[in-house]
Amino acid sequence: MSVLPELKSVRDVRWGKDPYLDAWLHNFKTENNIEHLMNPENVAPDEQLRFMVALDEQQVYMPCSDAIFTQLLSKERPKALHQEYTRIWRFIMRLIRQHGFDKYNQRRVIQFCKLRFRQHMNSRIMIPSRLAKRLTSIVLTQCAVPDPYKDGKLKANRLAWEFLKRPSTERLILANPPECNSAPDIREMRWELDFLELRRLLYLSTLPVLWQDADPSPLEVETELEKPCGECSRLRLLLGPEDEERKKILYLPDVSGAFVFDLKIIRSLIRQGHQVVLALKEGFYFNTPTLWEIDRDPVLKEATAGAHILHDDGVTKNELLRLLREHRFLIISDGTREQLNLYKTSVTFARAWKECDLVMAKGGRNYMNLIGCSHDFTRDIVCFHRSEDGEFHLHTKPRAKWVRKFTEADLHGKAKEIITAMREARAAGKSVMFYSAIIGSIPGQTGQAIRVVDTFVRHLRERLENTFIINPAEHFEEGMDGDDLMFMWERVQRSGMLDVWRFQTVEDIETSFTLMGRKVPSVWSGKDSTYSTGCTKEMRIALDMQKAHPEMQIIGPSADKFFRRAEYGVGKYYDAGIKAP
Repeated sequence: MSVLPELKSVRDVRWGKDPYLDAWLHNFKTENNIEHLMNPENVAPDEQLRFMVALDEQQVYMPCSDAIFTQLLSKERPKALHQEYTRIWRFIMRLIRQHGFDKYNQRRVIQFCKLRFRQHMNSRIMIPSRLAKRLTSIVLTQCAVPDPYKDGKLKANRLAWEFLKRPSTERLILANPPECNSAPDIREMRWELDFLELRRLLYLSTLPVLWQDADPSPLEVETELEKPCGECSRLRLLLGPEDEERKKILYLPDVSGAFVFDLKIIRSLIRQGHQVVLALKEGFYFNTPTLWEIDRDPVLKEATAGAHILHDDGVTKNELLRLLREHRFLIISDGTREQLNLYKTSVTFARAWKECDLVMAKGGRNYMNLIGCSHDFTRDIVCFHRSEDGEFHLHTKPRAKWVRKFTEADLHGKAKEIITAMREARAAGKSVMFYSAIIGSIPGQTGQAIRVVDTFVRHLRERLENTFIINPAEHFEEGMDGDDLMFMWERVQRSGMLDVWRFQTVEDIETSFTLMGRKVPSVWSGKDSTYSTGCTKEMRIALDMQKAHPEMQIIGPSADKFFRRAEYGVGKYYDAGIKAP
């Protein structure tokens, strides 16, 4: 009988260490439908995951807490896992009975769900949140109601809105504390008051009585607001006073009712100078707010007035950066109908995470998947929620130490350095050439591709007199992904400083291998720049620039041979695929 290694945390999971563990991982990813190769349209590739999760080369992202992972890996049948599955079954039964099926169809749906549930209970390989998603999908496909919780959500939002609109609530939130009188100047006092208001809103947003009870006691609320929160000092450090650079914040809400308070928190953050990207669910997931509710709920419609709603799940980096420049409050979908699972989130969500400085996530479920798991992430994380005993908790997790964020300003700065060098070369009477070549279009050959390009560019520099040649491989920095590189190079390429744009040919590649004293490997045979999606995008730019600068020369394969490539792979150095004719 195979024996799996004893692992205590998800961050210890890696490919290639144990054949039995590798087999278990393949089975785990397949059964949970998080294997990209089997479902590339709906499961994020590793490159997209690395926008969010700090992973080394062989590390595997597990979309669950350490506790759930060790229970799934256990040889025994853990009681805690059994209880979690049972809790999900109760949710599903409640969902079925709330819908109001006739007796025959109710029995049919329950029996179908029971068969699936027993199968997953026996296999003990399904993450509980994925089981909830799967059974919920079964129920929803059997009925015509897209959101069985609609009325409850509307009521919770209305009660929360009514509470916020009370004069007594405003007095509680905005009451001036005596300690602020000790602030050394007005600027410091403003920061103290802003943070105090934010802290009070965080407290209120986690008090279920405020959207479950039509008449909550003001005394109970005031008592709650007066409780200290030492953990909040960490959020204070992350947000910083107003003389520090303002943050871009990705905000993940928890449940309806509380969501109205979340929107109040977001308005407070925006007033303090921050930008906020709010990520909602794509479709029904119990009480969690969804993107479609913004238009149908009058409370939410009023509370989100002025926000820009982005419906595109596959937004490009350029488009997202443009929207962030134009809007302080952006609303997107995370692309899922389940508990936070980064394998299933949309391209837009992944890019929003990457462009933000801080992720604020609310609720116990987000806490388990972000703080309760030992994975490191690429951005600072703040999670706040109430424990079962009603105590408020705020937890933080710093981003991985080795992760570097390349901001839009950083990439513009690097592009500007290259453009300055191009301008100086032109002033010295040199011709400026850009060399577009395969870098990562052949999976597993990125290192070899860089050597091929470097060798050929050295050869060109020896042959061509008075020519300044830009080799993209010489400007790569650790931590830059395909998105960053394409964004930076487009600024350089559209500068109008190019005299010659050369695209790699089959002969260029053969010459490089000859200069290296090697035969052309079969994987490189017949390849040229038309094989690369990156080069295809660059050919489009080249043709566009040639219209504005007719004197610019384009050398290499003819343009018509390029336009068979699919879109550039998200975060990849290689391509998504070739389009069918």
